Amino acid sequence: MGILQQNFKADSLGTPVIKVVGIGGGGSNAVSRMFREPIPGVEYYVVNTDVQALSRSEVPNRIAIGEKLTRGMGVGGNPDLGRQAAEESRDDLAEVLKGADMVFLAAGMGGGTGTGASLLWRKSVRKWGRSPSP
Repeated sequence: MGILQQNFKADSLGTPVIKVVGIGGGGSNAVSRMFREPIPGVEYYVVNTDVQALSRSEVPNRIAIGEKLTRGMGVGGNPDLGRQAAEESRDDLAEVLKGADMVFLAAGMGGGTGTGASLLWRKSVRKWGRSPSP
């Protein structure tokens, strides 16, 4: 454990990479509101199986998942299809999480995409984010 010295500067540790990800309709709506008053240095993403909903988002980082499965038309409130869509788009997920020091996930638990896909995202954060140095 290090001891803070008087000449210690927090800047010497670097800037953490923080990502906020909205999954599904509810999560995307929450992140869209956060994006309207952004925190400097935070990266915002919205993820959905419904490409029409994604196209209406003002968040510039938009990821459509499960395009083969859903053809971009959503999962109709089916969490199992939401999970399958996330699994289909595992590589896109890895790319979003890559290098993150901290990830905040926002998802509603009443529909299909957020409910079904958020578990895979939650499990993947540690795997694909930046690991702490030994």
